[in-house]
Amino acid sequence: MATRELAGTPSPRTDPRRLFAVLGGLYLAQGIPTYLLIVALPPLLRESGASRTTIGLFSLLMLPLVLKFAWAPLIDRYPLVRRLGHRRGWIVPTQIAVALLIAAMAFLSPTQTGLLFVCALCITLLSSTQDIATDGFAVRGLTEETRAVGNAIQAGSVALGVIVGGTLSLVLFEHLGWRPALLTVSVLAMLPLLVAPLMVERADPPETRPAGQRTRPSLAAFFRRPGAWTVFLFALSYRASEGLVRGMEGTYLVDVGLPLSWIGYLQGSAAAGAGLLGAAAAALLIRRAGLAATLILLGTLRTLCFLAFSLSALHVLPGFEAAMTAAAFQTFVRYMELVAIYSLFMRASGTDQPGTDFTILTCAELVVYLVGTSIAGLVADRFGYPALFLSATVLSLLGIALAAAMLRRLSLSGPTGTDLSAKQSAAAQTG
Repeated sequence: MATRELAGTPSPRTDPRRLFAVLGGLYLAQGIPTYLLIVALPPLLRESGASRTTIGLFSLLMLPLVLKFAWAPLIDRYPLVRRLGHRRGWIVPTQIAVALLIAAMAFLSPTQTGLLFVCALCITLLSSTQDIATDGFAVRGLTEETRAVGNAIQAGSVALGVIVGGTLSLVLFEHLGWRPALLTVSVLAMLPLLVAPLMVERADPPETRPAGQRTRPSLAAFFRRPGAWTVFLFALSYRASEGLVRGMEGTYLVDVGLPLSWIGYLQGSAAAGAGLLGAAAAALLIRRAGLAATLILLGTLRTLCFLAFSLSALHVLPGFEAAMTAAAFQTFVRYMELVAIYSLFMRASGTDQPGTDFTILTCAELVVYLVGTSIAGLVADRFGYPALFLSATVLSLLGIALAAAMLRRLSLSGPTGTDLSAKQSAAAQTG
């Protein structure tokens, strides 16, 4: 295997501002429909009289986000519209189809939940496919010097997606109604594609191995790389505790007396604002302190937030002020973590199958998070909030300890956390 497969090969020198503009547009393009379905659609269905059981089934829309690793190798192997370029040939058609499906939803009634679910499921499938292609483009395009800023733009675009796809959509629904609002959102979902002509794609890397040793992009090819299992285990463990807290955060804030309007603000526009600030702060911190130090620091801050929830539940810190502050700061830390984690994942993605490698790692992290959110209510009902939050605190501490060991094994070094260990490079050369 080539020496730089796990760490990635630098892109040819292009204007980073152009690349950042493209990444901001592409990640916003997939954020708008995602948060339309996750944030705006459930309360709209409820207002239209849909049952809680029906609305609960819409959580199945998350499945493509978890399972997209299964078809990621196909995106890396084959272009969909070859004349547009490999990854742009996937991004442009899928986003156009997403916008058309959102427009189609406008001509359905909110009470036609079956047809709406089918449209929404197709949207998430298409958005997940676009995400694979966009991540592959980002891995290829970002260098060690631009990766932290590029991932900050990715996290910031997620925050903007919350504002446009979630908050703004609800405002449009309230003032314009169902059909005009969805038609407006479908147009907004198309606007980020204005950056598509600016995409400069790298040619696929030449295959230097003997014909008998050449492999196509696949899931197995990722796990054969030196260091891949270490990064995969990091993805499973670093944020394994977060789902336990996030799954019951809103419910706990209600139970300690925080007004619903405050919760909506805290988890809506305020969260998006914190996301934008957190993304920028993370990029600066990575450049100053290095990737490994940043990950450990952010894990420690997250643990302190969980401890604050625990002390609140134990009435050591009575009232809702402590819980509200912990929730707000945890949102800020979470977006910072996304920048740092995605920087590590991109470093661990090879240039021969960038979309596949990055998708494997993000799906692993998401699966563990969803497991935590799924069992959080059960733990809280059976053992109480103190047991839930204390368990998350301990699990977070264990995650930090494991992360420190794994990051040492990967030997991240330098102000941007650039180089993998010489041992892994030597293994790649002989693999």
